[in-house]
Amino acid sequence: MQNCVYEFGDSIYINLTNACSNSCDFCIRNFKEGVGGSELWLERDPSAAEVEDELGRYDLSRYDGAVFCGFGEPTCAFDVLLEVAGWLKERGVKTRVNTNGQANLINGITDAAARMAPVIDSVSVSLNASTAEKYDAMCHSVYGEEGYRAMLDFVEDCVHEGIDTTVSVVDLIGEKEVEACGRIAERLGANYRVRPAIGEDSDY
Repeated sequence: MQNCVYEFGDSIYINLTNACSNSCDFCIRNFKEGVGGSELWLERDPSAAEVEDELGRYDLSRYDGAVFCGFGEPTCAFDVLLEVAGWLKERGVKTRVNTNGQANLINGITDAAARMAPVIDSVSVSLNASTAEKYDAMCHSVYGEEGYRAMLDFVEDCVHEGIDTTVSVVDLIGEKEVEACGRIAERLGANYRVRPAIGEDSDY
């Protein structure tokens, strides 16, 4: 089976797709073939049944939780994400989605957070810039600056739905931007995290 499931740290990770609506300058895919020894380029997107079958090979009680995060934007496979997350919740597994926050645009809907709330415990949304212009210059969304605005709306929706919501930035954006993004996180009612950027020589 392809690496649609892999271990990293204390969690089990789920790699649903290599599709993404962004092409971020700092993306790990620019430098690495995978994470923690697992190659994450997929031949095709797995079905929910295939992911569940692969997850069934693991003792899920050993992990802190399951994280939807791989070499693509998980909400590009939104229906599969929701089905697998429901399967995990039935087994008492905590679930998290690492996302660019553009689920509504990607799927042509307006209620992504509401659909996620019953099966997703937490989300980590990549913010990375204090303005739409700066975001688009770094993340190159297929939606242009609208991708940034949709991301902010998604964060607000997740907070409103009671999902444990964190926004994150990479540390390479500079101290002033880190501070400005922190103020945005506070305004949105989300947690805030600054994470190290991953480069070609990073041990990851």
